[in-house]
Amino acid sequence: MPNFLLVHEPFIRLSIFASVLAGMATWEAFSPRRSRLVSRWTRWPSNLAIVALNTAAVRAIFPMAAVGIATLGEQRGWGLFNNFVFPGWVKVIVAVALLDLVIYLQHVMFHAVPALWRLHRMHHADIDFDVTTGARFHPVEIILSMMIKLAAVAALGASALAVLIFEVLLNATAMFNHGNVELPARLDRILRRFVVTPDMHRVHHSTVPDETNSNFGFNLPWWDRLLGTYREEPAAGQQGMTIGLENFRDPAQLRLDRMLVQPLIAAEDQTPINRRRVGS
Repeated sequence: MPNFLLVHEPFIRLSIFASVLAGMATWEAFSPRRSRLVSRWTRWPSNLAIVALNTAAVRAIFPMAAVGIATLGEQRGWGLFNNFVFPGWVKVIVAVALLDLVIYLQHVMFHAVPALWRLHRMHHADIDFDVTTGARFHPVEIILSMMIKLAAVAALGASALAVLIFEVLLNATAMFNHGNVELPARLDRILRRFVVTPDMHRVHHSTVPDETNSNFGFNLPWWDRLLGTYREEPAAGQQGMTIGLENFRDPAQLRLDRMLVQPLIAAEDQTPINRRRVGS
């Protein structure tokens, strides 16, 4: 099974990514939550180009990827789960949950450390919020994120199956919770007990600093609730809130070349968590 997953992992991930992207884009077209500030034709070429660039960079630098490290760990007995006896299904469920916690903590760290925030703010500089925002990350951030993920997989001894499930879930839920889609309020309240919903995560993309530094989860909503970073709704409401960063509102900043150099631009925006607190 591990060898099968290792060989077919790129195809599995790409197929699910394309399917979820197409499904969410269709849903957004028929049932949008908010009106767009700019057209898809303005934003999507750059947002999708950054996906292609990131995929190529990760495959070039980390040819084994996370599933490969998990397979190697299983063969060599690395990590927690490879050195203790657990039922297979327990290993998978716990590993997926713990890897999600790692991503949550990593996300908080990218808001808390000034140098990392400069990389991560490219994700927040999108002035609209839709399915492509969920994959809009600077290549350097993606590389650092992969290094953290590989270390976590090795330390946990997560199985190749658990890692593949986690990767697929993370990609799918990131696109879902960045979707510009309308959900009935009652359904949203139920769903956000189990998964991060678009209305929940959209708060994180507000221009208001206290809201930007909340709702860090991508997949499971529990870490925000348990660790005190959960916010129910934006102060201005879902329709009244402003998406993005105050200093990156020029539509020209949506171009791929501008996106790639954004970390080099000094800007007094809603700075990282620690700087915001020092200044308060």
